[in-house]
Amino acid sequence: MKRYLIIFCFFFLSAMINAQEKTLKLSLDEAIVYALENSYNTRAARKDISSAKEKVWETTTIGLPQINANVDYQNFLKQPISVADINGDGVDEEFVFGTKQNLNASVTLSQLLFDGSYLVGLQASKTYLKISNQAQEKTELLTREAVVNAYGNVLVTENSIAILKGNIKILQKNYDDAKKIYENGLNEEEDVEQLEITLGNLKSQLSSVIRMKEIGYQMLNLALGNPINTQLILTDSLDSLAIGNINLNLISTPFKVDNHIDFKIAENDRESKRLMMRLEQSKALPSLSAFINYGTQAFSNSFTFFESEQRWFQSSLFGISLNVPIFSSLGRTAKTAQAKIALETADLRLEETKQRLSLQAKKAKSDYQLSIENYNTAKKNVGLAERIEKKQRIKFFEGISSSFDLLQAQNQLYSQQQNYIQSMLDVIAKKAALENALNLPIK
Repeated sequence: MKRYLIIFCFFFLSAMINAQEKTLKLSLDEAIVYALENSYNTRAARKDISSAKEKVWETTTIGLPQINANVDYQNFLKQPISVADINGDGVDEEFVFGTKQNLNASVTLSQLLFDGSYLVGLQASKTYLKISNQAQEKTELLTREAVVNAYGNVLVTENSIAILKGNIKILQKNYDDAKKIYENGLNEEEDVEQLEITLGNLKSQLSSVIRMKEIGYQMLNLALGNPINTQLILTDSLDSLAIGNINLNLISTPFKVDNHIDFKIAENDRESKRLMMRLEQSKALPSLSAFINYGTQAFSNSFTFFESEQRWFQSSLFGISLNVPIFSSLGRTAKTAQAKIALETADLRLEETKQRLSLQAKKAKSDYQLSIENYNTAKKNVGLAERIEKKQRIKFFEGISSSFDLLQAQNQLYSQQQNYIQSMLDVIAKKAALENALNLPIK
């Protein structure tokens, strides 16, 4: 019995340790750092960079020496017969030339001496690597913004649940008190029913927000790169994040379009189109390559190739190959024209990107400033709404105010509470959007 008890305790402790290991306590900054290392998108971006590096080396090797070996074994199941009049008497004789089996082994060293397409391809592979690196930088910026939004949404649901529970507690007491007053004949049934309707609506909202809370945590786990059911403990509060993310200096930060990652990506897209045009032009140039070959052959009527007395006959060959494109029925001209048009289109896109990013930065500054103003207004309004609702509640139970006036005050309070919570999230989210618009580096 003691043995089974020890085994049970062991597995219980192991389960507790595993449960603790799967629980993450994260501030917003820690969540961003965690996501940059573990999110699905950032991990995929690192894989793309590794693949691009291999692509650069693959292209480079085209211009390096190539060595290939070849072994051919032939066994004539039925040898071909030749017919010839070797005696000059008009009678054809049948002859079998060669041996029934032969083995041929050779090694060839080849080297590309000149090919315009190879030179352009080498430049293009390096540009591809640069694009992959920039794609990773863009992915990290988007990951930061996604984590900020997901983290903030979870805090919004947490705050909404707390506020709704507080409102329900107060309203439940109001309902109970109003019901007792009605039973004593001191107010109308409509007053009680009105409170009951409002109470039911709040309970429905609470159930909905609780369900959204679970989805919010799962969305945050997805942004972090975790299994969606990983247990999370968020150490930052919505209030502290809202206050900490108010930075009016950001609004006056100058926008430098040349440093923006989207502009760099557009520049590289333009460079890739330029290289494509160069590639089509290079196809009109001659290509030159050289090779040297060494081989050995053996012949036999039976398989004696690995015996010491087998005779082998060596051969070697050196050669240079020159390929000169002469006429393609204007096919190359058409492809070059297409590549030139693609380059001109990329120039247009580059200018459009420059203008769009400048406008985007201006709008992000305006949105961020508005979010701060809305936050300050909402913070003030929620205090006013709380006082108004409290006064109307007192008047209602003193019999100098109607249930309609109380309902209006309650709805106004609930609306201002949600506006206040949303304004805090907007400050956090708009700051993240502005940092992306200004292409501010991740700290």
